Amino acid sequence: MGTERRARAAAGAFFFVQGLCFAGLLAQVPTLQRGLGISDAELTLVLLVVPVVAGAGSVLAGHLAPRTGSAWLLRVAGPLVAVAVLTTAFAPSALVLYPVVAVVGLLLGVVDATMNMQGVAVQRRYGRSLLNSFHGCWSVGGILGALAAVLAHGLGWSLAGGLALVAVVGVAVDLAAAPFLDARADGPTSSPAGPVPVVAAVPVPWRPVLLVGTAVAIVYLADSAVSSWSTKYVADVLAAADAVAPLGLAAYLGCQLVGRLAADTVVDRVGPRRTVVVGGTVGAAGLLLVAVAPTPSVAVLGFGATGLGLSVVVPLAFSVAGALDRTGVAVARVNVFNYVGFVLGAAVVGGVAELADLRWAFAVPAVLALGVVALAPAFRPATSDAHRGEVAGTPPR
Repeated sequence: MGTERRARAAAGAFFFVQGLCFAGLLAQVPTLQRGLGISDAELTLVLLVVPVVAGAGSVLAGHLAPRTGSAWLLRVAGPLVAVAVLTTAFAPSALVLYPVVAVVGLLLGVVDATMNMQGVAVQRRYGRSLLNSFHGCWSVGGILGALAAVLAHGLGWSLAGGLALVAVVGVAVDLAAAPFLDARADGPTSSPAGPVPVVAAVPVPWRPVLLVGTAVAIVYLADSAVSSWSTKYVADVLAAADAVAPLGLAAYLGCQLVGRLAADTVVDRVGPRRTVVVGGTVGAAGLLLVAVAPTPSVAVLGFGATGLGLSVVVPLAFSVAGALDRTGVAVARVNVFNYVGFVLGAAVVGGVAELADLRWAFAVPAVLALGVVALAPAFRPATSDAHRGEVAGTPPR
């Protein structure tokens, strides 16, 4: 296996572990809540700590990566995420849980940013679209993380036992993959005169970051809506049986995975702008179908279309960021919009559901998803430059 292939496999492994740990923890949240005896309101505050602090972690990664390299940061922070997830099981009270989940959030932010920096570097070396497949690895990890919680409950394991399963697998995979990360992706390198940056520091333009970042925020707002409310919507509004209600989320995650695994080929054939136009349109149509669904089966179909369509946007946003500079700063900045969307999703969708009903709560992200289509032109210039020039070693324009 060549150096590029090893770097690709290593980056994919870290994406996989990140999804495994994140979903593994979220799937155990009800158990954690019961064990500490905290209210729904307090649990909401605890969960909001994660994306807020993760934003700070992403900013920190953007500051450190040009100096230390994203590979070094990822080698350190990746296994620590798994360990931090496990420590939540040992928090004796909600008061102690707050700083614990803050550490989890900080590390998640660092890893989210640096693994995407690595993904961009590998994509640059291959000269074709790969980031969707890396995010597909995250989706596979997320599905297995949720299944790990199901397995732990089925075996009668404690919260610590269930999270230990995820943590042990996560640490083992990260440590095995760490030596093969692309150490040349960014950060300092050596010369006779001492350490110098790989690429001379240049200002990162904010306009393209804000445009693709806004699209990322919209996608994660919709993702937050589906992840948090889909099961309740199918069960309460559409009067589905308990066995049917989770199928909406399952369809969303399954189609999201399919979309990510197939999207790189589509991007190489039709380009990123058209891919985003089609993806945003399908995603918006899916959410609208959910909002007007007369039966559970129609809603499940809508959730699936949402996952399939919107799955392509975030990886392509990181491709744009990676073409703006080679230090990782732009990638870290775009990554912050991930957490902005998550927080806004919890606030907007939850607020609309409280003031009106869940149908309107899904209609709002359906309208906002059309904004992704409007922002599609922002995905073309930088990504196209990356494909034309970066493989040959020329800096992106």
